[in-house]
Amino acid sequence: MREERRDVVVVGAGPAGSVTARRLAECGLDVLMIERNQEIGVPVRCAEGVNRGIEDIVHLDRRCISASVRGARIYSPDGTAVEVESARERVVGYVLERRMFDRFLAAEAANAGADVWVKTAAKGVMKDDNGRVCGVYACHMNETIRIRADVVVGADGVESKIGEWAGMHTKLRMRDMAICAEFMMSGVEIDDEYCEFFIGSFAPRGYAWVFPKGDGCANVGLGIGADVSADNRRAFDYLTQFVESRFPSGKVIAEMYGAVPLSGPVYETVSDGVVLVGDAARQVNPISGGGITYAMRAALIAADAISHAFEAKDFSKQQLHEYERRWRKEFGHHLEIGLKAKEYFLKMPASRMNKLAHSIAARGPVKLKNLNSVSMLKEFIKRSPSILIDLARIMTLMSERKWK
Repeated sequence: MREERRDVVVVGAGPAGSVTARRLAECGLDVLMIERNQEIGVPVRCAEGVNRGIEDIVHLDRRCISASVRGARIYSPDGTAVEVESARERVVGYVLERRMFDRFLAAEAANAGADVWVKTAAKGVMKDDNGRVCGVYACHMNETIRIRADVVVGADGVESKIGEWAGMHTKLRMRDMAICAEFMMSGVEIDDEYCEFFIGSFAPRGYAWVFPKGDGCANVGLGIGADVSADNRRAFDYLTQFVESRFPSGKVIAEMYGAVPLSGPVYETVSDGVVLVGDAARQVNPISGGGITYAMRAALIAADAISHAFEAKDFSKQQLHEYERRWRKEFGHHLEIGLKAKEYFLKMPASRMNKLAHSIAARGPVKLKNLNSVSMLKEFIKRSPSILIDLARIMTLMSERKWK
């Protein structure tokens, strides 16, 4: 059997994998990134929205941006709109062109010195005599090979196998996942400067979204709780009903399907010789389902921790725990709050949700210094403390933990 030897093998060429590979290569390490699909960026399984915080991580190629947005509108079950904008900036985020974006990030990794193999699927992890992971088995161009590495980075998405193969507990409960369907549509009349979110019975245990893509096109999708999905209640069926009522004249030009982990940061993300990043590490905000920026921030932290492990010549779980500690400190509290808020809102009756929206919308657009889910929740509490007393207690608890 053919064998390769690298310092690090990164499994998965999405944003988490490519940013990790790029930074590690910049640190002078011998990095191989493998991707099971024959084309990076395909298929797209994403609503493609990100906030401007992404610019702190990577200098975006303008070809990767479909639309710039100035805010969001959140619609309650009775159609009341809560408008959220930045108090400081006109542009608060972007709707990406994920095919271009993923290829751009992979090219950056390659230009930094990482090798990139497509059509290469990981089939298992290699372990040494002490049971520590020391590489992966992969199928590359119909050939089974061994890729030995001191560290394996699992960036293989929501369906990640790396952690499971390494003996880590990463299995998701059905209630901790959303099943999503999305249509890219043309001929839709929307406000190109706002992303829209719709909460109601048409998306049980979830919500629908409309993200502008420019030129009269939009990503129209929804996610439902995996625990309520059934043969006659698929995300596709709910989305079809939503589109028929909202955009009867629109034309579907592409369809996308996938799953999103909404468990919050409940699992370990390191083991001996293994680091998990992005969706594989469940680094997704449970209330919004957004994970691109979190994945990329985690990737930078992971690369630093792995680089330090090489300096120490120690690839143990204890050494790699630097990554776990740092990412939880940097943004783990956002995921914790998102999880608590998600459960709170899912239990809220539609009548109470409408009352909340009326209360918030009556005071005009919500203007935030930092447009993120935590800042938005804090402002909602200020505007309607009587309704959100339980959520306020959650936020207070998080503050008492001294998370910033």
